[in-house]
Amino acid sequence: MPRTPNEYAVHLLLENGHREEVRFPTIQEFQKWYSGELVPKSASSDFISVPIKNIQGEYMVVRPSRIVAIRVEPVFSSSVERFN
Repeated sequence: MPRTPNEYAVHLLLENGHREEVRFPTIQEFQKWYSGELVPKSASSDFISVPIKNIQGEYMVVRPSRIVAIRVEPVFSSSVERFN
């Protein structure tokens, strides 16, 4: 029986070598943001908003043309947290 991820960690690798991690509750939420916000403006140097749903009062903006790679990682409740 396959396990179901509790959330998805999306790693944005930026042109200058920086990495940012954003978490989405479902893969569908990520796909909605990716296809609705990121792909249509992929060549743009204008900022777009990146949703940070699990941190109140914090937001992130990024230039879509500066994202060189995206890694999507399923996170399971039984996974060992890296920060503990």
